[in-house]
Amino acid sequence: MPAAASTLETLSAELTSLRPRMDAVSLAIHARPELKFAEFHAQKQLAGWLAESGFAVRLAAGGVETAFVAVHQGTSPGPCVAVLAEYDALPDVGHGCGHNLIAAGGVAAAIAVVRTLPEHPGTVAVIGTPGEEMGGAGKVRLAGAGVFDGVDAAVMFHPGDRSLTFRPGLAAAHLRVAFNGVSAHASVSPWLGRSALAGAQLFLQALDAMRQFVRPTVRLHGIISDGGQAPNVVPAHAAVDLYVRDRTAASVEDLVGRVHDAAKGAALATGTTAAVGETGPLYAERRDNMVLAERFAEAVRALNVDIEPGDPDGPAGSSDIGNLSVLLPVIHPYIQIARTGTPAHSAAMRDAAATPFAHERTQVAATALGRVVTDLLTRPALLAEAQAEFAARRQAGGRAGERTGERAGESQPCPS
Repeated sequence: MPAAASTLETLSAELTSLRPRMDAVSLAIHARPELKFAEFHAQKQLAGWLAESGFAVRLAAGGVETAFVAVHQGTSPGPCVAVLAEYDALPDVGHGCGHNLIAAGGVAAAIAVVRTLPEHPGTVAVIGTPGEEMGGAGKVRLAGAGVFDGVDAAVMFHPGDRSLTFRPGLAAAHLRVAFNGVSAHASVSPWLGRSALAGAQLFLQALDAMRQFVRPTVRLHGIISDGGQAPNVVPAHAAVDLYVRDRTAASVEDLVGRVHDAAKGAALATGTTAAVGETGPLYAERRDNMVLAERFAEAVRALNVDIEPGDPDGPAGSSDIGNLSVLLPVIHPYIQIARTGTPAHSAAMRDAAATPFAHERTQVAATALGRVVTDLLTRPALLAEAQAEFAARRQAGGRAGERTGERAGESQPCPS
């Protein structure tokens, strides 16, 4: 078993040699942003690099066209550890969430691991998980198809404006509230109409009133995604796209019931009808495995980069990795690539994700991920400790949010 210090040094040296290719792949993805489930260019860049590096690559994993699974089988039995890659972009902004760095850095980390441990036990897998943004729930789809069956732990990092060992992730429901009314001329005979837009407006006012009577951790936010087509026509159709978030999936499900009631009330008051549907699966709250997250943070500090411990009560978004975190041990730490205070999903973060500094920090994150993966492969006690923490937290938290769909019987990326 290699000493911890020498392993980190070897990983760091391998990442230095991989750096030109990592940067090139990252910038190629950044320059050609692709929305959820249309990431064919990014998939080609990542899968091609992995295939060249000795990984067995399977495209369209789990029936998701832009997903992939790349596997490097070891020379002896052992655990399966997956590195996750996200690579979808945002509308208008492009890579304002830095997924180009997640993808290129994750692939580089996996390649560095198999170079550092050419005769490693177990299996190193890279799972390409498209469609994280906009409620795409790519990981939920892949889990439902059995892609994560047999995976013992999964790791990834995320760029941001601070380096954090962990950050909480809220459970989230992705809803569309569709109102239907009666069309009429808005000037000649408005009394013959029933405005679906009026129903949508009243519904949003009801949500505003609801905010006074929910926990401070709740987030209710939405947009009118369809408000009619012409000002001289009473809209027969309107829609509100809405996210409902809180600390647990159980709480979100309770709130969704109140959203249904608000929609019914708004429809009744305006003479319209309302239907509440999902635009994507429920995201579970994220439960970072702190045993593995601390191992990542130790490696980052050993590489002379400061990283904060994280605040369980700090500001949080939502991600489909939450659904994985109720199935197996996962980590989702953050590495700073931009000035503190730079907002996520912004043009400023997009621009930062293409800078040399961002790629320097991505190399640090990739090295730290590699350290976690190598330790999981070679130190059974670490995996046992991580699994014990996972089991304890799962028992304490129940199975809230575990809605990963039906198994499709796909072969495991990590055969036993």
